[in-house]
Amino acid sequence: MSIRIMLVDDHLILREALRGTLNAEPGLMVVAEAGTGREALECLKKDCPDILLLDIGLPDMTGIDVAIQALVDHPKLIVVALSGYVDKVFIDEMLKAGGRAYVSKSAGTQGLIAAIRAVVAGHVYLSPEITGAMVDRGSCHVPGSAPPLSILGRRERDVLKLLAKGLRSSAIGAELGIQPATVDVHRNNIKNKLGLRTVAELTRYAIREGLLSS
Repeated sequence: MSIRIMLVDDHLILREALRGTLNAEPGLMVVAEAGTGREALECLKKDCPDILLLDIGLPDMTGIDVAIQALVDHPKLIVVALSGYVDKVFIDEMLKAGGRAYVSKSAGTQGLIAAIRAVVAGHVYLSPEITGAMVDRGSCHVPGSAPPLSILGRRERDVLKLLAKGLRSSAIGAELGIQPATVDVHRNNIKNKLGLRTVAELTRYAIREGLLSS
């Protein structure tokens, strides 16, 4: 019996490439696709596959939030993250959410297939790039004394949310209708208010505060 896979990624061309590669592999079959998190959750209600192959950076919600909800509704589902993000912040949170594998998009198709085979056999799988990113866990620590989210103004929250999604100042400015220089001012204010200094720390904070799922 084939391993049934759902692809969740907002890039159609990537889904098309993955579909062809995975369907050509003996014992694997792509049975559903989605371009957003909400679309994926709706598809799962109709027919739950064996594997949810999930991107982290979706347009409407994070792959981490999708994984959490999907596993609440379908505890036997196996989540495999396929992402361009190799920062330990995302890796940690995806594994905490219940993901069984985390594969870098630079790992190649054979790495992805190896991950799928491994999780079906009951193992946890991290591609080599991900393993390297996990070595120095301490550098992205967010102090437990970080202030509550309420300390930030509405616009600062908006900037932090987009920053945590990986957007640069120019893209954040375009999204919010403000100048990149203004974004940089907000970014510095956020860092000062929270006592955090790196994008990784800010991202971890945003995830823990549930800002990316709001």
